Amino acid sequence: MDPTCSSESVYNLIPSDWKEPPPPPRYVSVFKAAVKDDKQKFKTAMKTMGPAKLEVPSPKDFLKKHSKEKTLPPKKKFERNEPRKPPVPLRTDHPVMGIQSEKNFINTNAADVIMGVAKKPKPVFVDKRTGDKHDLETSGLVPKYINKKGYGVTPEYIRKRNEEVKKAQEEYDDYIQENLKEAAMKRLSDEERVAVLQGLKKNWEEVHKEFQSLSVFIDSIPKKIRKQKLEEEMKQLEHDIGVLEKHKIIYIANKQ
Repeated sequence: MDPTCSSESVYNLIPSDWKEPPPPPRYVSVFKAAVKDDKQKFKTAMKTMGPAKLEVPSPKDFLKKHSKEKTLPPKKKFERNEPRKPPVPLRTDHPVMGIQSEKNFINTNAADVIMGVAKKPKPVFVDKRTGDKHDLETSGLVPKYINKKGYGVTPEYIRKRNEEVKKAQEEYDDYIQENLKEAAMKRLSDEERVAVLQGLKKNWEEVHKEFQSLSVFIDSIPKKIRKQKLEEEMKQLEHDIGVLEKHKIIYIANKQ
């Protein structure tokens, strides 16, 4: 039958014997021989406990008694280098007798007591009726520090530091004055500063009084504009008052 013909053919109606196609060749790895040799080599080498070529201990070298104990160093003869103390006296030895002192201890003690200065009692204070006593000197009840010679006197290092600060401030003021003269600036005196501050506070009170007199209902454009204007004026006055109160030294430009 021509293979180019269709499968629908008269010749296909005749049954034919089925022949099983031959199986494909089995896959054989090219590394089979090398893997087999490596496996055989390492498997036979570890059949026993540990490497096969390890030297087996001899039955004669078994663990004996006290073989693990540490041996002490050999004994050395003790030699005393320091001199020995005198021996203890024997029972038959008698002490030296007959030694007497001519000192009169009674008269000596009496003279020490008579000529000695009487011991002053330690100052204490009692804070309870049961008689609990405490040291008076460390209690803070005695005016101890105000009786010192230098109490209330400014220390020397503080006086020196104040002089240095004052001198630095004077030099800085002189420098500023020179620069202000060149830049046409004038320093505001304390009297002028106080007067300006009082005037600003007075203006703030007037604006605040005018702000308080506004109507409750702001229902028109002119009223809203007037309220905003008063608020801005009060805010600016508060800012100026804060600047004058915070800064003690103020410079202003000279009027031409």
